[in-house]
Order: sequence, then structure tokens, then C-alpha cells
Amino acid sequence: MLTCRKQVVKQSESGGEVTALIKIDEEIAVPAPPERVWAVVSDPSEVVSCISGAELGDSHDDGSFDGTLVVKFSAVRVRFGARVSLDLDEPEREGRLSARGRDGQGATRFNAHATFRVTGDQAGGARVHMAGEVNLAGKLASLIEAGAGAVVSRMTKDFTDELIRRCAGEQAAPEKPTFWARVRVWWQRLVHKRQTQQSGVSSGKAE
Repeated sequence: MLTCRKQVVKQSESGGEVTALIKIDEEIAVPAPPERVWAVVSDPSEVVSCISGAELGDSHDDGSFDGTLVVKFSAVRVRFGARVSLDLDEPEREGRLSARGRDGQGATRFNAHATFRVTGDQAGGARVHMAGEVNLAGKLASLIEAGAGAVVSRMTKDFTDELIRRCAGEQAAPEKPTFWARVRVWWQRLVHKRQTQQSGVSSGKAE
């Protein structure tokens, strides 16, 4: 179950540069114990696995880490790179996240701040509360502003579905191998078979 309490997008011009502000306040119901849900949402690698198009990069001495996210706005795919910091309060099951970066072309900059917490419900499940905002500035701000509503809703739904699956101990179904992947496996088997046969012939001659 997903409840979107508030989503506001504002756009303005500052010094000739287009800026946009996206605010998000959402609550996700997960049919799993709070401790299990916290174990997933407090682990960056687990969170990234729940978000399509997201990848983790290098980690830094200060505890921050690099990350990338590819987002599709209408017919345009935008790749964002960011440096992310995460502060966790284990006893309270609360976290604070901040990120700063830009798109792959360097045309749009952004910084984001968010908080999240995991609480229990009367049914024995958990609820994940998320609130935050993203500030954008640059050429793509208008494009992002226009498609933010649909993108946020889609990404939150996909994240929720994968989070529920992971908290239930399930894994996403493996992708079917591509044609070239099957050819590569076939070729490796053929080479191995020939090497084995040649080895057998050599052994026979030696005897």
C-alpha cells in the first residue's frame, strides 16, 4: 500500500537560470516486521537494488559514497551522478540522506535532502515514512518539473514492490540470457570439449 500525502513542484527563474523544487512526503506500508524492513532500507546496496536504473559507486573516507541514477522523463533519459551521505539512528530506526550532483551533461545541478523512518503497525507489519525535497537548477529543470509527478509515482511504486519482495525473502526473477550470452556459453562448452578431446588423444599417444 502506498500513500502519497503531498507532492508539490515549483518552478522559477533566478538570474536567468531555471530552477525547480520538488517536495515529497510519502508513506509505504510493508507486510513485514519493522526490524526486517529497517535492515533493507538502511543498507545502501539493498536500496539501490530496489530502484531501477540506480547504481552504487566508490565510497569515501568520510562515509559518503557515489551513486548514479538514470531517470526517464517522457522520451528523454537523464543520467544523474551524485555524492551521497547517509546518517542512521539505529535505535530509533531513522535515517537522514543528503545528495549533491548533476546530470551527465553538466547542464543541470541538484541537491537533495530527505529523512525516513520505520515504524510498526497494529497488524505486525511496518510503515516507511519518507519526506524530503530536491532542488534543481539548469537547462533540464523545466523538463524534470513537467514530468516529476509521474516519475515520482512510478519510481515509488516500483521501489515499494521490490521492497516488499525483498522483505518477504523473495528475489526478483532472473533475466533470461540474451542470444549472444547463449552463443558465448555454447562456444565455451565447444572449446572445452575440444580441449578435453585433444588432451585425451595426447595421453593415448604418450602411452
